[in-house]
Amino acid sequence: MTQPNHPPRHVYDPLLRALHWTVVLSILALIGTSQLAEVFEHGPHEARIWDLHIVSGYVLGAALMARLLWGMMGPPSARWRDLWHPAVWKDALKNLRLPSVHRIGHDPIASLAYLFAYGVMALMLATGLGLAASEFQAGPLAAWLGNADWVEDVMEDPHEAGFALMLGFIGLHMAALVFHQLRGERVAQSMVTGKQYIEAKSGGQHD
Repeated sequence: MTQPNHPPRHVYDPLLRALHWTVVLSILALIGTSQLAEVFEHGPHEARIWDLHIVSGYVLGAALMARLLWGMMGPPSARWRDLWHPAVWKDALKNLRLPSVHRIGHDPIASLAYLFAYGVMALMLATGLGLAASEFQAGPLAAWLGNADWVEDVMEDPHEAGFALMLGFIGLHMAALVFHQLRGERVAQSMVTGKQYIEAKSGGQHD
């Protein structure tokens, strides 16, 4: 189905888009360095790779903190209420169907996935800081957890579970973008240009 050629609407501000891509790149760096560290385990470059992994985690943490603040202070499309649509979620679950009406701003169903992803990232950040402190004596928690042997036993499994969940989210997110593209809906470029091309109702009202 080809989407009608609607005039573009400026929706997403530059800072929101910059934070989006900072999160994307830091997650890719975290994935890449974690896999490289396993490939070069016990090799001469392992420690340096883990250092890059930890630095990537710091970048992700800073981006998440900035996103948290911008969600309270930014323009309407950046606010957390633009991701909060419990009435739509309840209706979709009750009737087992997706909303038929598009809106300006974040898609209500996609918003639920984004909130889930933010929660997973927060879990990975918290457990990652603990593991960095206990295994490498690095990071802001090193003074408290640097010699705590129990940290790895408690935090390693949740950290790895978060990694698996994040890979699943990335796959689902990419599949959704391809699906919209095949339908002629110009969704993927919205976090590049900040524009949406959909025939949408106003995003001024929130569920």
